[in-house]
Amino acid sequence: MSTEPKQLARVPISVRWRDMDAMGHVNNAKYVSYLEEARVRWMLGVEGVSMNDRIAPVVAATNLNYRLPIMWPNDIVVELFVERLGTSSVTIGHRIVDQQDSSRLYSDGNVVVVWMDTQTGRSAPLPEAIRTASS
Repeated sequence: MSTEPKQLARVPISVRWRDMDAMGHVNNAKYVSYLEEARVRWMLGVEGVSMNDRIAPVVAATNLNYRLPIMWPNDIVVELFVERLGTSSVTIGHRIVDQQDSSRLYSDGNVVVVWMDTQTGRSAPLPEAIRTASS
């Protein structure tokens, strides 16, 4: 049995000048945007998943550890992997690394994504397509 979590995606992203803050590095809020971009790209690549269905994903929790500042210009990679599959949620681990040197870790952590019924506001079972793609 493998102890390595299942990798979901490796999404390259180019850092833009506008991502910088007054301190000369990528603003902390942009890290969250990079993670969102990677998650949405992954989900849209899962056959049978739509972001516009009645049952849709919402972020319930975000854990983000800042390890190194990201400077401009730079190209990064967001790596996504499964940490836990629940009844109505998936915990997606993430790492942001340098595109040229994946040992250069800018951040890590995880996000809990819960599927909910957009009409009732209650959690809904994890779609089978997501469960299959995540296991």
